[in-house]
Amino acid sequence: MNIKKHIPNLITLINLFCGCIAIVFVSKADYEMAFYMVCLGIFFDFFDGFFARLFKVSSPLGLQLDSLADMVTSGVAPGYVMYTLFNNSAHELGTNPFIPFLGFIVTLGSCYRLANFNIDTRQTDSFIGLPTPANSLFMMSLPLVLKFSDSLVLLEILTNQWVLLVITLCSAYIMNAEIPLFSLKFKKFNLKDNALQIVFLTISFVLLLLFHFGAIPLIITFYVLLSIINNLFLKKK
Repeated sequence: MNIKKHIPNLITLINLFCGCIAIVFVSKADYEMAFYMVCLGIFFDFFDGFFARLFKVSSPLGLQLDSLADMVTSGVAPGYVMYTLFNNSAHELGTNPFIPFLGFIVTLGSCYRLANFNIDTRQTDSFIGLPTPANSLFMMSLPLVLKFSDSLVLLEILTNQWVLLVITLCSAYIMNAEIPLFSLKFKKFNLKDNALQIVFLTISFVLLLLFHFGAIPLIITFYVLLSIINNLFLKKK
């Protein structure tokens, strides 16, 4: 029995387990622990592929298993968070009990993104559309921004159902949009080829120091905008 070939799949299942625990914490309104469990799941999501390449045991089963695990950690969990934000917000869209379920549009967008990723051969070194883990971090951080921020403006914004609906729809769109996003991998060890990555990581670090949980939506938004600017710059060359 080749134990090595099972290690990446075991790591993938740990990612799935973290996602399940995150959902339990969301159900208990413990958004901080839910956020940490999603972060842990994303950590394992990165290393399952790393070990699959290291041991040269990549397989179609591993690819499908990875997407199924991500569907929970980066699909169901953030969708559930958006459902709770809708449910706990002011009723600008009306008192229809169906309204909070609009939060699961995030889950639908994630599902489509993951299925499409498996058959899209263009996304080997970079991404087209926002990856589901990044989108999940954005969504999972929103209730923490509400919890730890003293800003009344942010409170008004993130408890407004129209704003939540726009965030939800933008989330589903940006995951599946034909927008190339730069890779964070350092392929060559020189400043010129990695300038974009270094600028992004440096600014992200500063934002984390300044705003803590509030920095996460800013960092994800900055990543998308910086990619768009970079795409426009490359087209002019």
